[in-house]
Amino acid sequence: MADDENTSADDSSIMDDWAAALAEQETVETAESAPSPSVQAANIFESFDTHTIGGGGSAPSNIDMVLDIPVMLTVELGRTKIAIRSLLQLAQGSVVELDGLAGEPMDVLVNGCLIAQGEVVVVNDKFGIRLTDIITPAERIRRLHK
Repeated sequence: MADDENTSADDSSIMDDWAAALAEQETVETAESAPSPSVQAANIFESFDTHTIGGGGSAPSNIDMVLDIPVMLTVELGRTKIAIRSLLQLAQGSVVELDGLAGEPMDVLVNGCLIAQGEVVVVNDKFGIRLTDIITPAERIRRLHK
């Protein structure tokens, strides 16, 4: 008889749990079916028309935020493909032929993207490059889509 009382007590607690869960579900369903308040889009973004790069507009330019970011500047004399066998045979004094021609402008790349061309100069016993042609932003974008 004690087992029957325990079983009926367990059944009633399970039924109470189910009743509570069903009551909670009904509360949620009635809240979802209630008309929602009008929703309005938040205008958290500023208009792009008010800002110009270079300080041309009335608002301060944010270009100063990126001026200290380091980038990798590379001057490329030319390229070539070489077999590993030939690469392993290179020694001091070996000459590797590149596809660039003597007197041809060198490519100036920033983070791997061509931004200019120029010619090699020597200043105080150090190599440098004199920029002869700056690639326009439109041309850079056109080259990316090739």
